[in-house]
Amino acid sequence: MPTLFQIPKVAGVTKATAKQQMLKQLICSDAPEQALRYHGFTLIAGVDEVGRGALFGPVVAAAVILPNKLATLSRLGLKDSKQLTREQRETLDRKIRKVALCVSVAEIDAETIDRVNIYQASRLAMLQAVQCLALKPDHLLIDAMLLDLAQLSHPCAQTRLYYGDALSLSIAAASVIAKVHRDALMRDLDLLHPQYGLASHKGYATPEHRQALRDHGPCPLHRKTFAPVAAANLNPDPNAALETLIESGDLFLDDLEEQGIECRQ
Repeated sequence: MPTLFQIPKVAGVTKATAKQQMLKQLICSDAPEQALRYHGFTLIAGVDEVGRGALFGPVVAAAVILPNKLATLSRLGLKDSKQLTREQRETLDRKIRKVALCVSVAEIDAETIDRVNIYQASRLAMLQAVQCLALKPDHLLIDAMLLDLAQLSHPCAQTRLYYGDALSLSIAAASVIAKVHRDALMRDLDLLHPQYGLASHKGYATPEHRQALRDHGPCPLHRKTFAPVAAANLNPDPNAALETLIESGDLFLDDLEEQGIECRQ
């Protein structure tokens, strides 16, 4: 079976860079939506997720039903959220929410991600976003996934579109809504967990985040089954045991000294 949008191999260019170059050449339009309307579908929801590769926090999905006329969003440069700046995303987020027929966002937390795996958690977030739409869609356009629609309370068709956030305005809109929501959440959580630098890297596996994990160990909102977090668990903060003992209230100063723990006044 031929591969769609096969990424060409270019000497001296990494696969990730080649993929980004290829994605920039794709045109984000309402062609997928128009094709579905030709076949009689009227309420088409674009669905996408963000945060799948992060080490911290929830995976977030959004579902968006846009009106038939999308010229304004197209003129504003709506496309895959990863190709937009923060300012562009936030401007588009406001515009999408203003013109959309309905918008829904869903989160699946780190504990659930660890229990069911990130792929299934992403599908669950997408399904919940669809379920929470104020209007019931008759067709879903989904970025690279298929959902278990048997769990929906209403019948609905679906189409999996590879690189959908770079090709479909509805999926791109969901991508922007989810990204803006999750980034804002990470900035809020940065105030509670400033040691990790969440405001800058949004929980992804940057060198800064990996170093913070080595220095401080993971917190309850980290995804324990992800390799860098699991590795940090094997090398916990040397002060963590002391802090746990102190918080327990069961030890006095003499107890600490008997265990060879240095106490500094």
